[in-house]
Formats: sequence, structure tokens, C-alpha cells
Amino acid sequence: MTDTHCPYCALQCGITLEPNQPEHSTEPVSLKGRDFETNGGALCRKGYSAAKLLDHPERLQTPLLRQPDGSLAPIDWEQALDLVASKALGIRAESGADALAVFGSGSLTNEKAYQLGKFARLALGTSRIDYNGRFCMSSAAAGTNRAFGLDRGLPFPLADLDGAGMILMLGSNVADTMPPFVRHLTGARENGGLIVVDPRRSATAKLCADNAGWHLQPTPATDLPLLLGLAHVLVAESLADTSYLAARTNGFGSLKASLASWWPERTARITGVPAEQIRHTARALAQAASEAKACGKPVYILTGRGIEQHSNGTDTVTAAINLALLLGLPGTLAGGYGTITGQGNGQGGREHGQKCDQLPGYRKITDPGHRAHVARVWGVEPEAIPGPGLPAVELFDALGTPRGPRMMLIHGANPVISAPDASRVASSLTKLDFLVVCDFFLSETAAQADLVLPVLQWAEEEGTMTNLEGRILRRRAALTAPENARSELWIFSQLAQRLDAPGCFSPDAQEVFEELKLASAGGLSDYSGVNWDDLDAGAAIYWPCPAGTDVKAQPGIRNGTPRLFLEGFAHEDQRAVLVPVYFQPAPRMDKSSVSLVTGRLLEHYQSGAQTRRVPELAKAAPEALLEIHPATALAHQIAQGQKVVISNERGEVTVRALLSSDARLDTVFLPFHYPDSGTANLLTEAKVDPHSKMPEFKHAHVSLSAVKEEQ
Repeated sequence: MTDTHCPYCALQCGITLEPNQPEHSTEPVSLKGRDFETNGGALCRKGYSAAKLLDHPERLQTPLLRQPDGSLAPIDWEQALDLVASKALGIRAESGADALAVFGSGSLTNEKAYQLGKFARLALGTSRIDYNGRFCMSSAAAGTNRAFGLDRGLPFPLADLDGAGMILMLGSNVADTMPPFVRHLTGARENGGLIVVDPRRSATAKLCADNAGWHLQPTPATDLPLLLGLAHVLVAESLADTSYLAARTNGFGSLKASLASWWPERTARITGVPAEQIRHTARALAQAASEAKACGKPVYILTGRGIEQHSNGTDTVTAAINLALLLGLPGTLAGGYGTITGQGNGQGGREHGQKCDQLPGYRKITDPGHRAHVARVWGVEPEAIPGPGLPAVELFDALGTPRGPRMMLIHGANPVISAPDASRVASSLTKLDFLVVCDFFLSETAAQADLVLPVLQWAEEEGTMTNLEGRILRRRAALTAPENARSELWIFSQLAQRLDAPGCFSPDAQEVFEELKLASAGGLSDYSGVNWDDLDAGAAIYWPCPAGTDVKAQPGIRNGTPRLFLEGFAHEDQRAVLVPVYFQPAPRMDKSSVSLVTGRLLEHYQSGAQTRRVPELAKAAPEALLEIHPATALAHQIAQGQKVVISNERGEVTVRALLSSDARLDTVFLPFHYPDSGTANLLTEAKVDPHSKMPEFKHAHVSLSAVKEEQ
């Protein structure tokens, strides 16, 4: 029996694996939910079926090299590694180290994320590294960093939500994307205090029915003015916690002035949310927050990708944080603000050096002191560490250009499906001299590679993950990997030798974790007091956990820092910053256009490269469907199940229509898990947020046309 965690989302639900005898089962292990805080023994469909991928017939089991005829053919590991090294050395000699690029993932273990950043900067010598968390958590990170001085998805244990009296949730459909999360909303629902903001009547919005709360349904891309309108009511009606603001924040005067023009009637005209509903929501939040401080039930504001994946995502996150600060919540036991991390290691993956501007421990790559600390751990001079690189959208745009990267290594990501303006990204990849993709299936991106390297799956590797609440967890191996699959740590170690890299590149996860601890010591995300054996013993450890922390592996004891900011925020003066933000209306749509919103389904995960290969998940949701209101469908002469072409200046997608009154009249919804002509990101825009460089994933103007099918 092996206790580990689900390979999918950032809940990192507890599971137990037990090897099966081949004669008794078609799957290599039996998988069941484990009584862990985030899931309480429950799993979603994806989690329950995860073991089906471990011996899937499409599993990659040997390196594959592109042949002159365009096919991929097996080669051995020595040939593959020698080829990668020789290509990298040759290109670096001709064009410099920044002609080499690396793209990582929020699904990698902490050890692999750490080693990937180190490998890029020391073994390759390049600054050109970023990761797919740029498409996921970057706006949330930018907003929380400037407000609080520190980015952790939930700065409190997830279980704290259980006792909430009120939860305002914006831009997250947890009922579909991470169903075990719903158990943590029970208290707020029973109190009539679940408030969901979403243009769709999503599965999560439906949880507000039967007096469990209420649903605000704004026009797409107007979450920012809605939050400004709610904040205006708090200030105008003297409902803000002025004692808290004076004691623990800076900037209230400027914020107050910036909110003056957002009275509810004006906000209603822009958002479509009635003015009285705006007033009611603001007053209810203020009343609940006041009661929470008088030993009542806590109040939380939670955000997700729906409000963050926009070109103004950082400002929208900031507006949500400002609302929480006006209520006097962050850094108290009366509630707080948090953002719901998506990818399995979306939290740990952004802490340890995969980002183009960051070193391990949330250290800044431009800070001389931070560079010196990491250089000492790596055994090099600070000058050996390159400076900041390019964020993901700019990195992909630069591929194959005269001064851009000529070779790229991609680990655990599928940007041909997951990147904005996906056709442009696919085209950029073809301009490379050499593309290497590490994966365990031939994803759409791997299918374009010159060399594909087969790597381990979650149940075959050791390591650590960090979940959405900042808790560090052990991932444990329960199976022997296929003979020719290899860990990325082993690949980095082998390539580092061939590239004559300085420093140590261990293939052992525990050894890498010990080095990660040293590199993070004294940083914002300090892991130096985390002991591998304590994690194995089940200790609940939350970062920061500095060296010398007394850790107890006992049920009910939380170690490290489960609740951030109780003593002060992470800015030098320990005060949070209220940052005024401003709304710039998007250009008006053509009257024949509608707003496209993209998102996840219950059955699938990310680009679908894994879940589309699970038979029961593929059967339940075999193709992309366009959710469209019946009245909108009638106006466009679209019938249920009819093929529809969705198009804009970036591309077109052909899918079938799903008529549903859950959609707004001016909005259609398309899931982003599907390939080929059903790829939603063929339509999304690569325009980015100026602070986080997050692309505009969640909103695009599109035209619809029904396809006349032959009878």
C-alpha cells in the first residue's frame, strides 16, 4: 500500500495505491481515495480513473527521433542524449546561449522544477526559460505580491473555509474543475452565504440555489468594474473597517478617491448586474465581516482563472484584494483573501526558479543579494547566472527569429493546445532548428518535436509537491517504471555531464530536495526547515518553514506557517498596500458577434493529453461542444447538435452546438481541452497583462455560423 496524491489539480487529493496482480486486473494498481484534509476520501472522475493511464497502450517507452521522411523512429538513450548535447553545444557556439530555450510546467515536482531552472541557467547558460504557470497563476501572483509582498494561493489552510459564514467566489467553477473542493463550501451554503460571480450559470453557481446564496452574472470581462462597484458601496456607506485600514494598510486615501465614480447605477450599466444586487452584496459582506470579528463565522473572498486570465487580470485580482482589505479580513482569523491554484504543483512550480525572472525561494533574479545566495548553493559565481529572460508569450513569439531561440526543450506542457493564439505558437515551433519534448504520451506538441524523450508518470517517481494552501506533500512511487522511461532528474544529470556544466545535478529526488532547501533558505518561500522524513511521517508542513522549526508529525498539528500575515504582511513595514486600479472598457463588439468564454469540463484536465486517453472520460465528453443560449442559437439559425463555425481574425473552430439557458444571451462557452479543429485557443488572443504577462484567455469576440449538413 502506498499513500500518495492525485496527479491532477492543486487540491492534491490523498489517494492510496495498491499493486494488482496481472491475472486479476487490467490496471497495474488499485486506486482509492484517502482521508486527507483537502478531499476527505472523495475523488473526482479524473482522480478515480488516473491509474488507467499508467500502462496505457499509447505510453511512450523509448526515445523517438524525427526521420527524413517525417516519421518518428525509436533510438536508444545514449544516442538521444548525445544528440541533444551536440545540438545545444553547436547552436550555443554559433548563436550564443540565449539561442537555447526551456519551457517548464506547473505539473512538475518541486525537485524537477528546481533542477530545470538550474539546468537552464547553468548547463545551457540561457536566460530563456519560462513555464506554463505564466498561463495560469501569474496575475494572481502579481496581484498578491504587490498587495501583501508575498504570493501563496491560499494564505490559510483550505479547511478554514469549512466554518465560513460567507464566501465570495469570483471566476472559479470548482464544482466541475475540482469537485472535492465543494465540501469546503458546505458551511457557507448552510448559512446562505455562498456568492458566486460568473457570466455562466455554472455548476458552482447552481450551488447557490435553495437559499444557499446568490449568483451575480456580469457581462464577460467586467469583473473589475463589478469589484470597484462593491468597494464603492463599502466606502460610500461607511461600511469599511477604518480601524483595520489605519492599523494595517497603506493607500486608503488614494483608493477612496479612485472609487468615487463607481456608484452602483453606473456599475450596473457596464456589468449588467442590477444596482440593488450590487448594494445588497456589499452590505451583506460588510455585515458578515463585522460579525466574524465579533467571534462569528469567517468571511472569505476567493478568485480563480475566470477573472485572472485577462489583459487586466492583475488589476482585477488587486480589486478583489482591495475589497477584502476594506472589509478588514486578510491577516486575521475573521477570514481573508485567497486564489485557487489550478495545476497540480501550480504553487510549488512557481517558487523554485522556472519563471523567467525568478530564482529558488521566490528570490528575484535581478537582486544582487538573491543572486549571491543561490550562486553559493550552486557553487558558482553570481555572474554565471544569466539575468531575466522572456515571459512565455514573448518567448514563443521569438522562436526562430533572427535573434531568438533556435532550440527549445519542453517539459510537461502542451502549448500547441494550451497557449493563446495556438496556431501562431504551432507555427513558431516549426521554425526551430531542433525541438525536444519530454512527455509520457505523444501530445500534440510532442508530435511536432524533432526528439521525444519518454519520462515517468506520477506513480513511478519520488518527490514533493506543494498544494494550493502551501502545504508540502510527498509524491511516492508505487510502481516500477517502464524499462526505457526516465525521470527528468536523470535526464538533466546526464545532459549536464555532456555539457560540462558546473555544479551538481543529482538524479535522486531526495538529494535535490536537500539542495532546494538550501537555495530557498531565508527566502519568502523558505523550505529549509522541512525534513523529508517528517513528510513521510505525514507531518502537515506549510511554508515558510525556516530551519530550526519544531515539526511534529501528529494529526491535527499544523507546522511551519499555515496562516500567513497574522503578525504582519511581507512588505518591509508589515502593512498591506491598497493599490488603486482603473477599468478600460474593451472595444465594442460588432452587433453580429458574441463573447467567447473558455474553460474546463468536469471530465477533462488542461490540454486533455491525459484525460482524452481515459475511455470513460473520453466517452462522457468525447468532443468540444459550444454552449449557447437557445435564443442566441435561434438568432443565428443554429439547432441543437448542429455543427457551428466559430471564427475571428485569429482562426476558426468547428464544433457542435449545445443549447443551454445556463449561458448568457451575449456569451458562448467553449472548453479548451480538445485538439485540431476543436482547439479553443485558436481563437484566444496573445495580448498580455502589463504586470503579469498573462494572456487574454477568457474573453474573445467571435462570429457564429451554422454549418449546413447534408441529410
